[in-house]
Amino acid sequence: MLPQRRHELILRALRADGPSPVGVLAERLGVSPATVRRDLGRLDREGRLTRVYGGAMAAVEPFAREAGERAGEKDAVARRAADLVADGDTVLLDIGTTAHRLARHLRDRALTVITSSLAVYEELKDADDVQLVLLGGMVRRSCHSMVGFLTEDALRQVRAGTVFLGAGGVRCDGHVTDSVAEVPVKRAMLAAGDRVVLLADAGKFPGTGLAKVCGPDALDVVVTSAGADEPTCAALAEAGAEVLRCG
Repeated sequence: MLPQRRHELILRALRADGPSPVGVLAERLGVSPATVRRDLGRLDREGRLTRVYGGAMAAVEPFAREAGERAGEKDAVARRAADLVADGDTVLLDIGTTAHRLARHLRDRALTVITSSLAVYEELKDADDVQLVLLGGMVRRSCHSMVGFLTEDALRQVRAGTVFLGAGGVRCDGHVTDSVAEVPVKRAMLAAGDRVVLLADAGKFPGTGLAKVCGPDALDVVVTSAGADEPTCAALAEAGAEVLRCG
């Protein structure tokens, strides 16, 4: 059996059965425990699984790991943001776990939802009252999203009443930041909406992100959670954004 095929079978077994010892994997694959240990070592170095004592377990993907962080705060932000949407609206949902939670609160609404998020697509694909528009582009698996010039070109062809923007972080001066790969698409989203609502729980103050998405003057509303940094919220409000706290 070729190593690539063994690796596929190991990962499939760990996802289906949970953590497994070396001996069980060796028996399933019909190879020696030494071969399995070498495979596990390589897959661990590649970040595709996690070694544990005597065996391995499936790696927690970045999106799932992030979804579990500050889940209560994110859901509170998503519920408050859903109150800003009226039936019949056209909204543009960014990528990220808070936007995904917002989509859950919009499932039973008569809306048009435009998105580059594969997680939002999965959430709404069977929602009968939602007209769902999925933007094209290159799949970024770690973020369950579409990126690249095809996504940016598609955004130039659409218009939304409200853009719900995610972020890696919000600096103390109110500037919104994110990863370099996401910034061009986010800027195209800003240009495609009449109103911009930033979804940023307290953990995003200051959060992460190497590249600037926009200044605070580009935001109409910021929905955040209790405990958000007060000086930063003041800077956002001074720039003209309405700051809504929840939770």
